[in-house]
Amino acid sequence: MAIAQPATRPANPRFSSGPCAKPPTFDLLKLADAPLGRSHRAAIGKAKLKAAIEETRDLLGIPADYRIGIVPASDTGAFEMAMWNLLGARPVEMLAWESFGAGWVTDVVKQLGLDAVVKTAEYGEIVDLADVDFDRDVCFTWNGTTSGVRVPGGNAIPADRAGLTLCDATSAAFAMDLPWDKLDVATFSWQKVLGGEAAHGMLILSPRAVERLESYTPAWPLPKIFRLTKGGKLIEGIFSGATINTPSMLCVEDYLLALDWARSEGGLKGMIARADANTAAVTDFVQAHDWIDFLATDPATRSNTSVCLKFTDARITDGAGFAKAVAKRLEVEGIALDIGAYRDAPAGLRIWCGSTVETADIESMLPWLAWAFEVEIAALSQAA
Repeated sequence: MAIAQPATRPANPRFSSGPCAKPPTFDLLKLADAPLGRSHRAAIGKAKLKAAIEETRDLLGIPADYRIGIVPASDTGAFEMAMWNLLGARPVEMLAWESFGAGWVTDVVKQLGLDAVVKTAEYGEIVDLADVDFDRDVCFTWNGTTSGVRVPGGNAIPADRAGLTLCDATSAAFAMDLPWDKLDVATFSWQKVLGGEAAHGMLILSPRAVERLESYTPAWPLPKIFRLTKGGKLIEGIFSGATINTPSMLCVEDYLLALDWARSEGGLKGMIARADANTAAVTDFVQAHDWIDFLATDPATRSNTSVCLKFTDARITDGAGFAKAVAKRLEVEGIALDIGAYRDAPAGLRIWCGSTVETADIESMLPWLAWAFEVEIAALSQAA
């Protein structure tokens, strides 16, 4: 007997965790003011890049004495740039509870060759932040994009720390309230919470990080694309729009458009509220169905952007195969695109609940998730 499909479909089936859904008001025609074919060093290009920096500062509430730069290679480039420039001056502690954090561990231990203290937690868990020595330089992700686990707040980070805190905040910025006084370096990419285009990263430096840059020279060579200082002084132009290499002015225009939309939705508070509402819809669904649960075990550390779920039904013997079948069925129906778990993560689903996603689309998609589950369970029963 056929299992009836829900009557309502999401208007936008894009729930990918990166690149993420464009803002609801997005239209390619709105990018017509991009200075295409013009030098990014021309007055109009520099003005656009500076506007992107200052709008970011204003919307996120970044202190006036923090530097903000647009750098190459997305969040990855920004965080690698920070590690290559800043680490090695004092002992290092690396924290990881998902695949991107684990990647930073590999880079520091194997590529930079530093004798770092490494603390890890399994997917769904987080390290004991009270046990971290912040007199060392500490590297961590604020929100584990592949595990759905986030730092619950900045209380564990002391104000009088001797070390620097380097925070990969790519799926947190614009959806979570980041404590800037506890972060010496923060990085993110445009294609996450604001649904911008890829390949550009944001590098945010505290005065303490700048002091380190100007007083410490790493033991390893730095390629041109990573260099933040010249003659022992910060290259200030990077933090006013004079980018290291050529940016896409079309992508810059797209980011400015996303920032305008964020402001129209109430700024940071509005963005957080939208992500929280999306996550609340998923929470209600999980609580109403005993065959699915969050990968993050502690509600206090559950992400409100990269929401990771696992199937718990005892009838499922091949978790990875079942999860892929459910995700594929929803994709074929045009209901939910790109919601499979990250390739290194435990089997399950990952639903992007960031601010550009409409809660109505989440609410329309979830009954279809229940439908796909029932269809796949029925297929299992027939195969048995």
